[in-house]
Amino acid sequence: MESQFSPMPGYEEFKRKVRTLMNIDLDAYKQQIHRRVHMLMQRWKCSNYDEYIDILRKNPDKRKEFLDYLAINVSEFFRNPSIWWFLRDKILPSLISERGRRLKMWSAGSATGEEAYSLAILAQELNLLCPPYIEAWDIDEEATNIALKGIYHKRQLTNVPQNWIERYFVKLQDDYYQIKEEIKKRVQFKLVNLLNTPFSQNTYDLILCRNVTIYFSPDTKKVLYQKFAQALRTGGILMVGATETIYDYRDLGLESLGQFLYRKKLP
Repeated sequence: MESQFSPMPGYEEFKRKVRTLMNIDLDAYKQQIHRRVHMLMQRWKCSNYDEYIDILRKNPDKRKEFLDYLAINVSEFFRNPSIWWFLRDKILPSLISERGRRLKMWSAGSATGEEAYSLAILAQELNLLCPPYIEAWDIDEEATNIALKGIYHKRQLTNVPQNWIERYFVKLQDDYYQIKEEIKKRVQFKLVNLLNTPFSQNTYDLILCRNVTIYFSPDTKKVLYQKFAQALRTGGILMVGATETIYDYRDLGLESLGQFLYRKKLP
């Protein structure tokens, strides 16, 4: 095989087969993803793409490993806590004062559930009404199954205040905790590919899409952010990750509220 970062003849056909098998368009991602795909090919000792796709067809665990190379799953509750406290103390109270306590919120790229449940805890603390439920979408079936179980190691609760751990989690054996039913019932998880699924328009008061787009190509990002902007209600908030910036936000009808935060302007 050539360099682990160089595709061999037949890569276009391989990508087509991946799209058919897994509903994943590798061309929607940055070149870094293609390098990762070939690094995994080398690790599995595949000499050609036919062997590679055969492994993906026959082995669900290998499909999961492949998929993990395309996604960064949030691994802890209240990741980047200062952002969450700003959401709790400023953004959500402002939305509540404008719209009442029945807010429509969405965790887009919810991974194993820490982000969606973090938002649900804030909703509980602020007495938001339920329904509406927090929508939580992800493409990874195994990650979504983990989220549905709601069981996490204590290291994933590092940023959770101790009184919230006692209030919203049940202690299990071996340093594991399970989210309580009152929080779980606030979230509806769905197995969805963000890139090829239509979004409801003018629907959401708050969308969290954090650390999801960093591997996407610029064109894919633009399309996805446009879909998010259209999905927001006027005055609704889009929060992106700490390393992500929407440079053309004005063209999307958004205004910047500072780092990571954008609001949909009046038409």
